[in-house]
Amino acid sequence: MRIEASERLKKLPPYLFADIESKVAHMRARGEEIFDLSIGDPDLPTPPEIVKAMQIAMEEPGSHGYSSSKGEQFFREAVARWYSVRFGVKADPAREICALIGSKEGIANIANALVNPGEGILVPDPGYPVYANGSTFLSGAKKALMPLHERNGYLPELGKVDAKGARLMYLNYPNNPTGAIADMSFLREAVDFAKRNGIVICYDNAYSEMSFGDPAHSILQVPGALDCCVEFNSCSKTFNMTGSRIGFAVGAADAIAALAKLKSQVDSGMPIYAQRAGAFALSQYTGEAPPASVSKNVSIFAKRMRLLSDGLCEIGISCRPSPATFYLWVRVGGSSIAFANKLLERGIVVTPGIGFGGYGEGYVRFALTRDEYAIRTVVEKMKGMKL
Repeated sequence: MRIEASERLKKLPPYLFADIESKVAHMRARGEEIFDLSIGDPDLPTPPEIVKAMQIAMEEPGSHGYSSSKGEQFFREAVARWYSVRFGVKADPAREICALIGSKEGIANIANALVNPGEGILVPDPGYPVYANGSTFLSGAKKALMPLHERNGYLPELGKVDAKGARLMYLNYPNNPTGAIADMSFLREAVDFAKRNGIVICYDNAYSEMSFGDPAHSILQVPGALDCCVEFNSCSKTFNMTGSRIGFAVGAADAIAALAKLKSQVDSGMPIYAQRAGAFALSQYTGEAPPASVSKNVSIFAKRMRLLSDGLCEIGISCRPSPATFYLWVRVGGSSIAFANKLLERGIVVTPGIGFGGYGEGYVRFALTRDEYAIRTVVEKMKGMKL
């Protein structure tokens, strides 16, 4: 018997990074040397004190049982404390916070929790593919693109956005893939836009701690944002814990309740020992400034950013270092896939911009998740290429 996928799944494009992973795996199987700067999975280790906290938690009675889909009370309280000391935001752990198995699942599930088939979702382009595919497409919603142009600092021009029929809008700053940041003026404009149009903002703030200048903002710092916004964050990038899947959503109580209700039907929550480790990690913040382990990570990525951007400029590829994230978004002109394939021939893996949406064409994204030796080697390998 042949088993076929649903028609909806058949229409879903392949997940960009899964395709890249497959190509790289085949090259490695042939014994080829690969310098993979494509996927945003930090190469730096989880701080040892957090590893120790998880080890201790795993030995505690009850740590391996089911958790609530919404998360344990102690974890939600830790998130509330972190939002208070880091952003000055007061959130109710009982009503305005939900634990997530990594922020990715929450970003996807919120669409099914809040949007009816045929209703609209405003999606940034270029943007994290989950917004358009895992969220919008799989919920049966209609995608309405918000172009992000370099000339506008990769911020959507909200005055030109048609919000008719839209129920939800995704925003993401510091931004993946462009590395752009948003100031408080834009965030206030976004909250005002949402309230005028009856839209829920889903604010992906996964890179909030990965800024090379002033600390990044939370959209929940805008007065009234807790009425219309849900912010997603996690321990993945901040503490180099991508595989631990420790995420959380904070925001409007009705939206959080809907998300938690949906999750109760599809998962049994993050492991309790992971929540213990996540709570410990967040507790290291005593104010807006990050703890030493996070500051060290940011310094490493900032140095890599300068190394790669300077190196690319020296070989004739004009670019500017990103002010945040560990991504360098580089204009290459022409086909981004063709450019990425040229690099692949030399064992260099980058992400073509078209994978983030049509407005990403002509760019590629470098992820600075390899050490300085790898970055120098990549620049050296690119010398002399007909780009």
